[in-house]
Amino acid sequence: MAKVAFIGLGVMGYPMAGHLATKGGHDVTVYNRTVEKAENWKAAFGGEFAMTPAEAASGADYVFCCVGNDDDLRSVTIGEDGAFQSMKSGAIFVDNTTASANVARELAGMAENKGVGFLDAPVSGGQAGAENGVLTVMVGGNQETFDKAKPIIESYARMVGLMGDIGAGQLTKMMNQICIAGLVQGLSEAIHLGSAAGLDIAKVMDVISKGAAGSWQMENRHETMTAGEYEHGFAVDWMRKDLAICLEAGNARGVTLPVTALVDQFYAEVQRMGGNRWDTSSLLARLEASAK
Repeated sequence: MAKVAFIGLGVMGYPMAGHLATKGGHDVTVYNRTVEKAENWKAAFGGEFAMTPAEAASGADYVFCCVGNDDDLRSVTIGEDGAFQSMKSGAIFVDNTTASANVARELAGMAENKGVGFLDAPVSGGQAGAENGVLTVMVGGNQETFDKAKPIIESYARMVGLMGDIGAGQLTKMMNQICIAGLVQGLSEAIHLGSAAGLDIAKVMDVISKGAAGSWQMENRHETMTAGEYEHGFAVDWMRKDLAICLEAGNARGVTLPVTALVDQFYAEVQRMGGNRWDTSSLLARLEASAK
């Protein structure tokens, strides 16, 4: 059993911290900006909650974090009451936020100066993956730090891989999001065409999902997409944040990402339709609206 802190109890962090306490059996202290959510977490899973990130991180062997963006991450680490203010030498900070590779390198350098290990470790699998403890975790950092943290991370994951040095986890997550964006757009267009042609979409998907066109998105989202239900998982607002990171990383390296840029603009149209909190499969709703 390790002494663990978890910062950020959103739709991902709340169940992830829960798995650390229950499945992992660790001594967990949580922090969240909304105290009520931290109180609810304690009631559900035991453990403790703290009023600041620094208080949560004090004495912890591992500090996990899953917040919104680069600025949020800086706030809970190097802010006035940030975790880095109290972390002990030899502790490890595991950042599950989807953020930029640049901020990962920035914070890793600061952590090293304090004698603290750092891993950028964004996750994939959505809310369902977090709730079921079967996330995929893409990690950047050194081998020794990774080897120490991996058994703890496995409390909420089914796959944990070291992708390279600091920042490699975030770059791998960018690739993941680029693939998802293209897949969902393709799936949306296929369903849109099939529906217009009068095909039975369920029958079509049952067949083509077993061939080269098959994907997680097809298997898990075609039914809800066909039903016009877009309340299942990763929100459009979050995807646009992630795609902006991808496009910025591409621009910095002279790499063009034309499909990513196009789908990002399609998601902007979904936002203008009021679909900010719809899940990413709502690209179909845009196509259906444009056909009316």
